[in-house]
Amino acid sequence: MIRFGLHIRLTRREIERFKLITDLEPVGIRTLADLDAYIAQCKAHYWGVSRDTQFLHWLIDREYQQCRSAA
Repeated sequence: MIRFGLHIRLTRREIERFKLITDLEPVGIRTLADLDAYIAQCKAHYWGVSRDTQFLHWLIDREYQQCRSAA
């Protein structure tokens, strides 16, 4: 993630990884609030209590943390 003051831009690799994990392309993400909303949308799309869902949410959270720590 590249940070420009209050604005952000996901790198091509981050976009590809989010798309691979969630099958939902992160479009229009320009702020951290947009990124948080995208993460919430992904988790709402894949809701449940199964082990697979928990693992998917963990993958999403891990990718999110990697983006935040890179900025």
